[in-house]
Amino acid sequence: MRNKIVIFAFTILSLSLNAQSSEQLAEAIDAYEDYSSYDGRKYPLGLVTPERYEKDATFFKDLLAEVEKIDGSDLNETEQISLELLAFVLRDRIAYVNFEGYLNPLLSDSGFHLNLNYRVRPINNYAQAINYLRVLNAIPDFVDQYFANLRAGLEKGVSQPKIIFKGYESTYDDHIVANYEDSFFYSPFKNLPEQMTQKQKDSVMTEGRKAVEQVVIPQFKRIKEFFETEYLPKTRDAIGVSDRPGGAEYYQDRINFYTTSTQYTAQDIHEIGLAEVARIRAQMEEIIKEVEFEGSFDEFLEFLRTDEQFYAKTPRELLMIARDMAKRADEQLPRFFKTLPRMPYGVAPVPDAIAPKYTGGRYVGTSAGSTRPGYYWVNTYNLPSRTLYTLPALTVHEAVPGHHLQGALNNELGDSIPQFRRNLYLSAYGEGWGLYTEFLAEEMGMYTTPYEKFGQLTYEMWRACRLVVDTGIHALGWSRDEVVDFMASNTALSLHEVNTETDRYISWPGQALSYKIGELKIRELRKKAESELGEDFDIREFHEVILEQGTVTLAILEKRMNNYIAAKKDE
Repeated sequence: MRNKIVIFAFTILSLSLNAQSSEQLAEAIDAYEDYSSYDGRKYPLGLVTPERYEKDATFFKDLLAEVEKIDGSDLNETEQISLELLAFVLRDRIAYVNFEGYLNPLLSDSGFHLNLNYRVRPINNYAQAINYLRVLNAIPDFVDQYFANLRAGLEKGVSQPKIIFKGYESTYDDHIVANYEDSFFYSPFKNLPEQMTQKQKDSVMTEGRKAVEQVVIPQFKRIKEFFETEYLPKTRDAIGVSDRPGGAEYYQDRINFYTTSTQYTAQDIHEIGLAEVARIRAQMEEIIKEVEFEGSFDEFLEFLRTDEQFYAKTPRELLMIARDMAKRADEQLPRFFKTLPRMPYGVAPVPDAIAPKYTGGRYVGTSAGSTRPGYYWVNTYNLPSRTLYTLPALTVHEAVPGHHLQGALNNELGDSIPQFRRNLYLSAYGEGWGLYTEFLAEEMGMYTTPYEKFGQLTYEMWRACRLVVDTGIHALGWSRDEVVDFMASNTALSLHEVNTETDRYISWPGQALSYKIGELKIRELRKKAESELGEDFDIREFHEVILEQGTVTLAILEKRMNNYIAAKKDE
């Protein structure tokens, strides 16, 4: 089937050289989407063999060559954006294969086996039940493929550093249970929908028990044995990716991808980070004076980390406070946005199975047309590390006007943009937007005390520190202790959060750069629009320009904003 897709795609493309540019673009997009969706139709958990990735690289290189021949001058704005984004995505997928990223599919807080947790969803009908059973029964082949890749990665020296795996045993031990009913993977079978017949329910529950007892639990036992006896003993000691074969080139590639730009070196970003740390530190010092705290900056951070007024006493209390903040953000949205999403979101705790490895919280999106809402997950694990003064910033970042608003609007663009763009997530845009909304939240009245404003600054400082420590780790030879000391002395994050974040940066080179680089660009564009438009500046129109085309690169965003400013001045 895949060969038919490839042949079909390039037959059409090669025969269409005299066609309209828009037709050529549509054919290229169709070829990409057909190819990218094929494995998902045949393999419930995907196909990750080296042979598959080599075929991917060949296909994507050939398609990119065709895409680069398309004359974009004849396209409308949306089509021009699609053309540029398709080329960007293709280049990244080629780089993934060239750098053999599939041989290192683990992060400090995620991995192939942890990703299985996201396949556990409520069952709403019989078809979903059958599909979920297919997923569970596909786990052995899924595990075999990843074991093969991890072994190859060890041989080539591209494993993760050993130091990030402290406490990692919880990622598999929690799923090795004595009673199948205690398995997280069995939970969807406990609340089957009324529309299913009793015969269907009985059949599904029987097969679900069999899958959990005979497939899921034994596979997590295999994973445990593999990690503890084969993988961990052979992982590398050096923490910087530049220390592994081809690592320096790989890190520059990750910088280019996560900033959606080729203009930065690691040293450039390191210096931007140091400047931002100094600027934000001065603002934090002003708040310390405002609250009349008698003591040093470090003593104030220790006060924030230890005073019980800044912590919830129960998980329920933390969730209630987060929900209250989310509703206060909801009511402000019409003042700042012209278009709001139809899809609602819920506020729920991070699932126990993955909570120990997460920092504050996370947004879990949904798909267009789904009956499931998006979710703002609040981490109620280890309450002494969940600071209330940072909760307003976390809430607006993960829920609204942050990830939920942006992600849901992206989904709801519908047929106005291709499917690959509705599925696209670029951190510089998405995380840059999330961090920008923490800045915007002050105008929304979300920070009601100086401590909550300090919380927003410590989150901004956290992202500025990321520029310093990510480049420090992966390009400048920093040790883990240097990273922890820098983060602990400049942010009010709990020490638990500092340590989990440090492991994340070690395991995920470059991603942490995207937040601050993206936010700086959006704030730069806002400052420019305010300066050039003066009294004609409209915050709702500004946000519309940022959001209305969905996920884009920062270069596309800047071009769109410049065009908007020019058009507005000509009115």
